[in-house]
Amino acid sequence: MAQKTIEAASGKLGILTPGLGAVTTTFLAGVFAARRGLGKPFGSLTQMGTIRLGKRTENRSPRIADFVPLSGLDDLVFGAWDIFPDDAYASALKAGVLHPELVEALREDLSAVRPMAGVFDPRFVKKLDGPHIKSGGTLWDKAEALREDIRGFQQQSGADRLVMIWCGSTETFLQSSPVHETLEAFEEGLRHDHPQIAPSMVYAYAALREGIPYANGAPNLSADIPALEELAKQTGAPLAGKDFKTGQTLMKTILAPGFKARLIGLSGWFSTNILGNRDGEVLDDPESFKTKEESKLGVLDWILQPHLYPELYGDLYHKVRINYYPPRGDNKEGWDNIDIFGWLGYPMQIKIDFLCRDSILAAPIVLDLALFLDLARRAGMQGIQEWLSFYFKSPIHAREVYPEHDLFIQLMKLKNTLRHLQGEEVITHLGLEYYD
Repeated sequence: MAQKTIEAASGKLGILTPGLGAVTTTFLAGVFAARRGLGKPFGSLTQMGTIRLGKRTENRSPRIADFVPLSGLDDLVFGAWDIFPDDAYASALKAGVLHPELVEALREDLSAVRPMAGVFDPRFVKKLDGPHIKSGGTLWDKAEALREDIRGFQQQSGADRLVMIWCGSTETFLQSSPVHETLEAFEEGLRHDHPQIAPSMVYAYAALREGIPYANGAPNLSADIPALEELAKQTGAPLAGKDFKTGQTLMKTILAPGFKARLIGLSGWFSTNILGNRDGEVLDDPESFKTKEESKLGVLDWILQPHLYPELYGDLYHKVRINYYPPRGDNKEGWDNIDIFGWLGYPMQIKIDFLCRDSILAAPIVLDLALFLDLARRAGMQGIQEWLSFYFKSPIHAREVYPEHDLFIQLMKLKNTLRHLQGEEVITHLGLEYYD
């Protein structure tokens, strides 16, 4: 198999994040700490993962970072927007995710990341209101201002290439409408402040118009619309999303494929969370929660395929709740009650209490997406990158196919894409003597 032509990862890679809150500052601190030898980037495929090549007898399992040409941690530079003016050091202290001693040790690096004024509309995030925003003008003007920010950051930072990862808040629930159907309609909507264009869409438009890869880490509709998919193809920009797969949904995409593989039935799955950070506060608004709920609820249906297994999963009752609880901070707790049944229909139960750290689980996703999207751009891969579905609760996908939610199939697709790019045989599991 011929190796694909991939431009070298030379020079600096600029990572731009709308949002400089808990997730972004935890990501930044992790990169800075790893550079200084103060911590390890656990949870990151690009930094810690390996990939098997060829037959098992060949014993070839290089690190992913040694197999495909990725930017190194020392080559990364950072920019952000936020509706609050705090630099990354102050924001990290307020977020309270990391030990203050570590934040203090990284003060110089974190303080250097200062947010640009954000694009904000309180109709889409009702629980927040910050002073550091772009005011006046139409949405088109704001998109142009973001594009100027992007160019200015690139010049000031010396970045050779850029990616943008949405790390901002969950917006109120939106469904695709006529203004989202074509690029022409969308740009007309920007010029006339169409009420169905959310701030995250303005960021996505600015990035894609500049030819910059864009990933959406929230469940917002954002770039998951035909207009912006059209723009991504036009400018050759890779596109991925949506909603980082971190806590409770990560567990579902691990457990549900196992139940299905063993044909264990499910009658009910009740999930509830308590969370006290800014994300929890935003999700305390029912309209923002609706966006998150849609992202979380779809996972089981796609994995279990009740239309193919009606006796096992056709009557599944699936409920998700998120409760804002300030004392818990960023340390989310997720409870799951799972009612299952097996041979002859006999019932059983599984209980899960997952005490997780939301931003700790999200930070390596931001890093991996930035590096892999940059790889995709240098490899000439444009539009939706389904091979990155591994990282998302509600992965965007080609319109003519259903999304893949099974974590293990997603990982196989990701690694097979890397094998394909480097001219290695993909792993097919055909049962040949020396294959898994």
